[in-house]
Amino acid sequence: MAVAAALGAGLGAALALLAWRYLRGAAAAAVGAGDGDMRGKTVIITGANSGLGRATAAELLRRRARVIMGCRDRARAESAARDIRAELGPCAAGSAHDGDLLVRELDLASLRSVRRFCHRVLQEEPRLDVLINNAGIFQCPYMKTEDGFEMQFGVNHLGHFLLTNLLLGLLKSSAPSRVVVVSSKLYKYGEINFDDLNSEMNYNKSFCYSRSKLANILFTKELARRLEGTGVTVNALHPGICRTNLGRHVNVPLLAKPLLSFVSWAFFKTPLEGAQTSIYLASSPDVESVSGKYFGNCKEEELLPKAMDDLVARKLWDISEVMVGLLK
Repeated sequence: MAVAAALGAGLGAALALLAWRYLRGAAAAAVGAGDGDMRGKTVIITGANSGLGRATAAELLRRRARVIMGCRDRARAESAARDIRAELGPCAAGSAHDGDLLVRELDLASLRSVRRFCHRVLQEEPRLDVLINNAGIFQCPYMKTEDGFEMQFGVNHLGHFLLTNLLLGLLKSSAPSRVVVVSSKLYKYGEINFDDLNSEMNYNKSFCYSRSKLANILFTKELARRLEGTGVTVNALHPGICRTNLGRHVNVPLLAKPLLSFVSWAFFKTPLEGAQTSIYLASSPDVESVSGKYFGNCKEEELLPKAMDDLVARKLWDISEVMVGLLK
């Protein structure tokens, strides 16, 4: 009796979990099927060959946007683009009025690559309606970018800082337009240490990731202030915990991997579920005039005071301008 009861309880729990996962996926699909037609609009997404970026690219292409995938690995990006086109079928057929999917090389760990990417965009694209700063690196061992910056701060903040600034003119001339910045709830554990932004005195991979995500939000707040009255909005978001390859640098003991795989399947968001807030901020008319805010699950959320410090945001902006070579 006891064994049968235990088996029955286990089966019931498994069925409940399956139903919950199905309903959550259906809810995400319903959001993705909502408003926000992107016909005639051009969108740039960084890191669009996998994870959240790929899911965002596919959904915006389905909504008929012209999507430019800015990716470090061109071969992987081309492969992802072929898969997306195959999945969407007729929706991916480019024309003057329908969606199109383009791959452009962009390595955010190289300021030279960022400048080269922007130069090509400014030469080839008459307009830019949405820029989605999505790419990121998570808790990697200490390493430096091509320009000598700590990798997480260099890619997650400085690379996107330069990219956005170089494309601001095109965004302004295309207004109303939008900038979407993918941050993380882990910003809560970060601090901006102006005496060691490059982490040369002390490096903690978790802390440095959180600091780069806090920098994303401070950048968003300051950029929103500078863009007032231009018709360009900028908002930040956290996608939640998702099943992507972002955690590839995290070492998991071999014996713990099966358990982690189950927990990931059961409780983590799929890339499409995690991408919903990016899609919402890029396309929904509900946020057309909203700027300088922070979102999760397609709703505005409150920030800790350290992410709303105007003085720190302005100082970080000024220092970032020097670091990327916009000012000398």
